[in-house]
Amino acid sequence: MNFGGRLPGGGAVRCRYCSASLPVMPGARAIQCAQCNGVTRVGGRRRPAVQPPMMPVAGGGFFPHARGSKRAVLIGITYAGMRRGRGQLRGPVNDVKCMRYLLCERFGFPNDCVLILTDEEKDPSRLATKENIRMAMHWLVQGCSYGDSLVFHFSGLGAQIADEDGDEVDGYDEAICPMDSFQQGPILDDEINEAIVRPLVHGAKLHAVVDAEHSSTVLDLPFLCRLSRNGSWQWQDHRPPTGAYKGTTGGQAVLFSGCSDGKNKMSLLPEASTVGAMTHSFIKAVESEPRSTYGRMLTSMRSIMRDGGVNCNLQGPIGAPIRKVANFSGVQEPNMSCSEMFDIYRKPFLL
Repeated sequence: MNFGGRLPGGGAVRCRYCSASLPVMPGARAIQCAQCNGVTRVGGRRRPAVQPPMMPVAGGGFFPHARGSKRAVLIGITYAGMRRGRGQLRGPVNDVKCMRYLLCERFGFPNDCVLILTDEEKDPSRLATKENIRMAMHWLVQGCSYGDSLVFHFSGLGAQIADEDGDEVDGYDEAICPMDSFQQGPILDDEINEAIVRPLVHGAKLHAVVDAEHSSTVLDLPFLCRLSRNGSWQWQDHRPPTGAYKGTTGGQAVLFSGCSDGKNKMSLLPEASTVGAMTHSFIKAVESEPRSTYGRMLTSMRSIMRDGGVNCNLQGPIGAPIRKVANFSGVQEPNMSCSEMFDIYRKPFLL
């Protein structure tokens, strides 16, 4: 097996899967191949500390000025023209629109406290690049306090790479892929955890929904809920064997994500008016029972996913023009992980 390696002359590595030459930007920890979508780690085992990006000055056009107690970052990426011979994803931008409608109309999130990044934006500061996503994550949690309700949603490509730090129970790091992932590399779960999980203070909560392949534990949260078909459940300990701390600073983080093996991808649909299956199941579960528990939410999401229908039946003006559901992430089962353990059938789901 080819595990990749640095090419003579530096500045590039070989893809560990197809041996293509991949240019590497300074400081990159991993790079994604545009030919096979595989991710190759760059450099040695030592991982540099994640530094928060420089914050734009006031009026710079990136961050919403409002800092309400309800804030959200919604990211949808189609990768149009960026994957050699693989086409684009149909659905991520619609996923973002549906999530925004849900948050603003059902849960009272102010419009100016919802930051949207896609690869179809005309404003360069709202494009879903690696640097913009990193800054958006830090904006989301910066100055968080008791009573804050934060939401992070990502719809696009996910990736997996062998762990070299010994802090993954399953031996793999997971990642989300920005629109420039083939030039700048993906964003690994270690950085996501440090950016939006660790800063959560007591009384602040974060809900993340990630509609991407290999996203099961992409926030690196310590506990994963195992839910059987008959509804019985138990928490699985995913704390790093190294003893590294992956929890919050007193707050709570919950991730709804997809369990996938990468072998069940639906072919891309030609229609532009599609929505992702994982996002669709989350929104439908919330709309069906707005006052629910985490256990019932997860059960409802799994039921919706197992139905396997391709017709979209979301409510409201956003759902009306969307005709189909596309399982572009190849998710077989929705999962839930958290920064702490609790009784999933007693704890109410609140945004």
